[in-house]
Amino acid sequence: MVVSVVSKMTGTAVFIAILFSVFSAGSCSAQVPLVMWSSEGYPLPQQVAPLAGHIISGSQLASYLKTALTSGPQNVLLFLQDKLSMDDFTVYGGVFGNKQDSAFPALEAELRSSASPLVLPALSWPDSGAVPRILQEQLGTSPLYLDPETLSQLRLNASGSSLLIFRLPYSTDADMISPKAVLSGNDDIIRQVLNIIKAQAIPYTAIYTAVRPSRVIQEVSLETLPVARTLLQAPASEPYPPLEFRSGASPCILFWAENLTVSHFQGQWRRHGLSAQTFGSSASVSLTGSTCNQTHSRLVLNYQNILNFRTFRLIFSMSRRFYQVSGRHWFTLDQVELEYDGQKATFNSSRNIYAPSEYSYRCKSVTSFRDPLLTPRTANDNATLWRLSFDDFQIQGFNVTGSDFSYASDCASFFTPGVWMGLLTSLLMLLVLTYGLHMIIQLRTMDRFDDPKGPAIAVPQNE
Repeated sequence: MVVSVVSKMTGTAVFIAILFSVFSAGSCSAQVPLVMWSSEGYPLPQQVAPLAGHIISGSQLASYLKTALTSGPQNVLLFLQDKLSMDDFTVYGGVFGNKQDSAFPALEAELRSSASPLVLPALSWPDSGAVPRILQEQLGTSPLYLDPETLSQLRLNASGSSLLIFRLPYSTDADMISPKAVLSGNDDIIRQVLNIIKAQAIPYTAIYTAVRPSRVIQEVSLETLPVARTLLQAPASEPYPPLEFRSGASPCILFWAENLTVSHFQGQWRRHGLSAQTFGSSASVSLTGSTCNQTHSRLVLNYQNILNFRTFRLIFSMSRRFYQVSGRHWFTLDQVELEYDGQKATFNSSRNIYAPSEYSYRCKSVTSFRDPLLTPRTANDNATLWRLSFDDFQIQGFNVTGSDFSYASDCASFFTPGVWMGLLTSLLMLLVLTYGLHMIIQLRTMDRFDDPKGPAIAVPQNE
């Protein structure tokens, strides 16, 4: 059932309630959960729980948040994760009694100590991405994107209003870090932030949610399924339209990536996801400095407070040239630059990322560390301290005719390692079969047979 947790429920009961809500909310993997709690001694107002299986719309979410903030603390801590689904709580939350293996010990402890936490397991997606905007309108203050190190240097007003947003990454099984390890790291960030706030004796309202779900299952009605066997169609992979830079009234650069992640080495690798700040209704990125013309295009993504850097810019530089050998124009992504607090890191990409100028370029994975398509400009460049990872990367800097990409030139060639392996295996099996047939053909039967009733066959020695 969908639960609005009452004051007497413990943190364990909250997680058990979340588990039960997974089964009664139907196909809830396409929605995003939201958990809200307040500091000890400042209970949230009791609210009527939605019906079982009900998916909360954007207007209903705004009503819940408005009611909670009417009498609750006005210092709001929003822990906004890139992706989150109910399955993450059931798989990694230790809800089956294995608390030592839980990825959310700090979150469970806060829910256990809070007087009246609120759990909404099924927020409508993509309305869940509007949480920062709703909080900003309710509080009447601009958001601050922080991390624990920056927060420790601030002094908040206990009686004032503030909206502090902490971006949390999410990892898939395809990444180098497991989802559980990333969720445990996010839980530790929540613990650090709350400890800093408690040390300043600031009453707070905390919210833990995400921009989009980590697991999306395409729902298919049984009534619409055909009787005969048909080919399955893959669901659309783009939940949001591509990012556009316009020159005048029409777009001239399109950019999209499912996961946009940067990592910086500060004694250890620290990751930060930029997808939610770049795409969708909650995007806060600025395109100031971007330019485009017939021969050169430059997409500049401006961020703030990324990995302890106050200013952070991600720059894609593209050029268009005519090649006589092919008799057509091609565009190349010449380099990807990072500018942060007066420093610069440059990755070269012109040798690997290119396409006909009429097409867009697409690649399943563009990284600087695993099968890299992005390489540091020099061995001493600051790029050696950074890792870039773009999943489902697609970009077009020339001949843009609308809000949709042109035909995509994919980075995967026809003769992939899998194709070569299949061809070599087939050739080996063909050789074995040919050798076996040849040996069978060479078999000869005896031209003489021994008759047990007659005299024995005498074979002369000269034969």
